[in-house]
Amino acid sequence: MQLTSPAFENGGNIPYVYTCDGKGINLPLEIKNVPPAAKSLVLIMDDPDVPSFVRKDQMYVHWVIYDMPPETKVLKENSTPPGIQGMGTGHKQHYEGPCPPDKEHRYFFKLYALKAFLKLKPGATKEQVEAAMEGNIIEKAELMGRYDRIKK
Repeated sequence: MQLTSPAFENGGNIPYVYTCDGKGINLPLEIKNVPPAAKSLVLIMDDPDVPSFVRKDQMYVHWVIYDMPPETKVLKENSTPPGIQGMGTGHKQHYEGPCPPDKEHRYFFKLYALKAFLKLKPGATKEQVEAAMEGNIIEKAELMGRYDRIKK
């Protein structure tokens, strides 16, 4: 399984337009080679580089989508993707663009192919989604982008 974006290379810089300094719209993502046994997909975008003075757990969740159809090939820019929107750290049920408070941060887009639907209510947190995914993960793909507000 593969997760890519036409907006940036894996390990590259996330364009300004997709951040809190730009328009804050979701970036486009492309999904390839989903296992035939997959019943649903989950996408989680998080930032593990948050300073402890901002959040003790040093993690910020920017986007959670679950129960996406396994036929999903593209998440279009500035769109509402198929599936159910979860709740991010900022208490938003939609994409929240990168907005590091101190230095360059890494943003991980994690795509999971599952052998079941999670059947969680809208607004489930990353932790609730991860707990529900346990034992159901067939395959995982990851894409990482970087953003630094100072360098822009």
